[in-house]
Amino acid sequence: MGCLVVESTQSQTRTEETITENGSKDKRKNRRSRRSKRNSSLSASSSVSQIHGGESSPVEGDCSLNRMGSDERHQLPQASNAGGFNSLSTMDVNEQTADENLQNMPALMLDINGELLSNSCHDSAVNEESTGPVLLARPNICQIQQKYFPAHWSAEAVTEALERGDAFKALFRVNAFNRLEAYCKIDGVQTDVLISGSVAQNRAVEGDIVAIVIDHPSLWTKMKGFNENANHSALIDDCVCQPEAVEYARDSSKGKSKLDPEDDHDCSRNYSVPAEKRIYYENESSVREMAHLDSTEVSENGYINGYHPSTSYSSSADYSVSVSDDGNAVEKLCAVVSSFSSKRPTGKVVAVIESSLRRDTVVGFLSVKQRIYGRESNKKESRKNKHRLTALNRGHILLTPNDPKFTKMTVPVKNLPECIKKRLDSGDATVEMDLVAARIVNWGEESYIPEAHVMHMFGRGSDVEAQIAAILFENAIDPSEFSSEVLSCLPHIPWKVPVEELQKRRDLRNLCVFTIDPASAIDLDDALSVDRLSDGVFRVGVHIADASYFVLPDTALDIDAQIRSTSVYLLRTKLPMLPPLLSENLCSLKPGVDRLAFSIFWDINPAGEVLDRWIGRTIIKSCCKLSYEHAQEIIDGAFDNRGSISIGNHWPQLHGQFKWFDVIGSVRSLHEISKVLKENRFTHGALSLESPKMDFVFDEDGVPYDSVFSERKESNFLVEEFMLLANRTVAEIITRAYPTSALLRRHPEPNVRKLKEFETFCNKHGLHLDVSSCGHLHHSLERIKRELEYDSVLFDILMSYAARPMQLAAYFCSGDFNYAEEGWGHYALAIPLYTHFTSPLRRYPDIIVHRTLAAAIDAEEMYWKQRMLQKLKGEDAVIRYFTGICFDKDTMESPEAQAALSAAAAKHRVPGTEILADVAGHCNERKLASRRVKDAMHKLYMWNLLKKKEILFSEARVLGIGPKFMSIYILKLAIERRIYYDEVEGLKVEWLENTSTLVLSQFLNKRSNKRSSPGKFRPLDEVALIADPCDLKPEMNLSEWDDKEDGESKLDGEILKSDVSGIINIEPAVFPLTVRLLSTIPVTLHAVGGDNGPLDIGTRLYISSYL
Repeated sequence: MGCLVVESTQSQTRTEETITENGSKDKRKNRRSRRSKRNSSLSASSSVSQIHGGESSPVEGDCSLNRMGSDERHQLPQASNAGGFNSLSTMDVNEQTADENLQNMPALMLDINGELLSNSCHDSAVNEESTGPVLLARPNICQIQQKYFPAHWSAEAVTEALERGDAFKALFRVNAFNRLEAYCKIDGVQTDVLISGSVAQNRAVEGDIVAIVIDHPSLWTKMKGFNENANHSALIDDCVCQPEAVEYARDSSKGKSKLDPEDDHDCSRNYSVPAEKRIYYENESSVREMAHLDSTEVSENGYINGYHPSTSYSSSADYSVSVSDDGNAVEKLCAVVSSFSSKRPTGKVVAVIESSLRRDTVVGFLSVKQRIYGRESNKKESRKNKHRLTALNRGHILLTPNDPKFTKMTVPVKNLPECIKKRLDSGDATVEMDLVAARIVNWGEESYIPEAHVMHMFGRGSDVEAQIAAILFENAIDPSEFSSEVLSCLPHIPWKVPVEELQKRRDLRNLCVFTIDPASAIDLDDALSVDRLSDGVFRVGVHIADASYFVLPDTALDIDAQIRSTSVYLLRTKLPMLPPLLSENLCSLKPGVDRLAFSIFWDINPAGEVLDRWIGRTIIKSCCKLSYEHAQEIIDGAFDNRGSISIGNHWPQLHGQFKWFDVIGSVRSLHEISKVLKENRFTHGALSLESPKMDFVFDEDGVPYDSVFSERKESNFLVEEFMLLANRTVAEIITRAYPTSALLRRHPEPNVRKLKEFETFCNKHGLHLDVSSCGHLHHSLERIKRELEYDSVLFDILMSYAARPMQLAAYFCSGDFNYAEEGWGHYALAIPLYTHFTSPLRRYPDIIVHRTLAAAIDAEEMYWKQRMLQKLKGEDAVIRYFTGICFDKDTMESPEAQAALSAAAAKHRVPGTEILADVAGHCNERKLASRRVKDAMHKLYMWNLLKKKEILFSEARVLGIGPKFMSIYILKLAIERRIYYDEVEGLKVEWLENTSTLVLSQFLNKRSNKRSSPGKFRPLDEVALIADPCDLKPEMNLSEWDDKEDGESKLDGEILKSDVSGIINIEPAVFPLTVRLLSTIPVTLHAVGGDNGPLDIGTRLYISSYL
């Protein structure tokens, strides 16, 4: 029997290690000798008495633990009074944890009754046949416990500190590569605040809204970024924790995936790059270890990291930035940050203001083998020692979250679901292979890791369906069917347009209207039309499904749609926001049937100028459903101008009185107009960050067997331009009519520091970049694209980097004073006002905007009728005071106009400022969740593809390089990965600082001369796939490839094989391998995890060697 010792390692393999009472004295001496050499400052004489003013303790000897990725060892804080531990429970641990929090837990040596064991101990590896349980001492709650974290401030103290400027409200985001490094985003401050170490993070988790105090600038860290001598570094993404790519100019585009008809458009459009895997690189000439920041050392006076755990940060004035004088605290903080531009501000969490939803949606694996083996070994002793069996029954086991941003957690066995308990009782060790759903229930000051409650199991980690269910749970996406209450709000079938709607709406059923969507789309939000007027003027119409007619405010249908907020796309399927009866039928603008719509018409001249406009509720009948491929064929000139058209079977059915000549002519006219509109947008400073997108090819069973890169074509841009114009027009109208209750969408300016870093990176590589404005940035990138015409991969990498300084676009209420008027604009579109109007079938904000627009239209009609009753001269025709192109502010602010607007707002239930701000916040959160789901699904299918093929050979570009690892861009999958090559058996690493060059060599001696802890060296095959040159076969002729079985697949000219000796199309590298920044190197990729851990894409060098 023994006590728990958790030792971290770079390996993710689950192992167990305990401190035992018996062992070799010589081994203990050697162990002590090694420890004393590694850390002389923390001697074995350190004891519990150091913490509590001289209290004696029978515990002697240094039980310090390995720290993840570091050679240093640190003394752990010890509990104060061993006598207080008289009630114990078990923790069954079957793995070496890489979790710093667990490493810093007190390593007390107690037996099952809470008695201290021998005062000297040694490490003993324990295999799966270990005969005893691993125990974690839990103190009696009646005794004073060691507190490892400062107490959180009270709500009143936080409010006062925020008002005085002594604390700041911020969003807490965690570095996925190093959980002990977190960043806090303070609104209005360009540079994120670093929260370094678990004590400073003070139990905050990913996504929490926290209150932080800022350290004195003398304590700030050096900014990670470029310097004069570190040109080997890649670009930095401090936060690496950004949940998804940033939206940009295609914020309302129709460059859609097959099942996502109007994607929300990231800056990079590189959906295959999960946010948590983006490159994080150091400025220093040597890349530091990723978990070096939190030693949680105990000083002589019993303080943890210099702060006593029993006190809060009440004396913030002693070490924080002084911003409590009169004036704006954020502005003063910005001034201080600017004056220390080479440093990153640091701080500490003092309270969690709003808990993240992620606390309730933890997904991970349980560690149960040690418990099972411990129970088996103690069955014989259960009759003799019933207390021991009782202790096992009320024990704890570890939960390892899939998300590396979360620490490991303890789970009480007694609270496990019955199905898991039964499997544990039967000795079923495969419980470890199942994904579980859990939530954090408690994390007190005295607990170094939180306690979690397991709710249910998803299934095997290697099962795609189980992974999908886990992804949805982790992002709080409800996959359930619509309730009976929601369905009761739907109209009866068959349905037709009511007579009263025919009377109130403009009838456009005789207009040539058609849709352009992905071929597989069934929720058709929008349609287009165009008529030629005189003098080269065209009347262009955009027609949007009127979902707000069916989704009435405050009904069960409306509430459910608001909760869901958005449709969620799972690559092959979707979870709709609205019931299919609406989204795929009654609201969808299907051809040949009458449908309700909002229509906007613009009169546009040849220069792309809007001369006049009309907007209102209409009835339309689409004549056909075109796919993007159909529209592209028309644009490419597949048909002659005389109307001699031969339509193949792959073309859709045409409805109504219109001919294909009408449709083809309309598409061509719209294309010409869209080109002018697009050119005008970029002339006025808009930004586009286009890059290829990777799509999967599925077999009949829905299993991916190939992938292709796709780029948007002119047909996509055709639709995009008119959707952008519609959204911009509606934003202008609703803001004029309801300046304090318009739901808008803003895109803040990019992070200035990151943008400058990107500029420096480009300039150092001979690529001139101007970041002085959005427009200049766009034109610079277009010029670089031409310069890199023969290196498209490098340009794609640059476009990915260009997206990183961009901030997230977000919904907001125009009456929310947190946003100054100058902050309403959309940076990438270079326009002052923008909203979402064109996708009401899949976005709830669009429905809110529809209601607001309907109120403005009705108010305009009421106001005009009132003026007609007054028989004002010269107003026989309807004047569009509220929705027209001309704006009369005096008229809009008149008492009559305000009365009409108020009445219309009440009729259509336009929400007030406070409610709308809450709706905007919820929609923002749900939109990010849907983005995370989409990215996770992409990673899942990529993993599944690699699992089936076992090995994928590809070339990669080196993005960042240092003495310990390199960051690479995988050409085949358009993702970034790292390869760690320090402390590898048989691998010699030479880092040439002056030239930023890496040389990797193979040698027969297993280890280098580097000093390292035992077991820290990794086998060479973890870093490189070594191929014998004799086994490499010549490249196969492609004609022979067609005769291969279905088990093999070709991907962009490269062959996926399950055996490295098979036929491949990538030449391996040879030792010695010399690598520089932007070098091209061969690599192999393989699926990692599944039943034994989180999914990941493993990457290794591909090397040919006779050794």
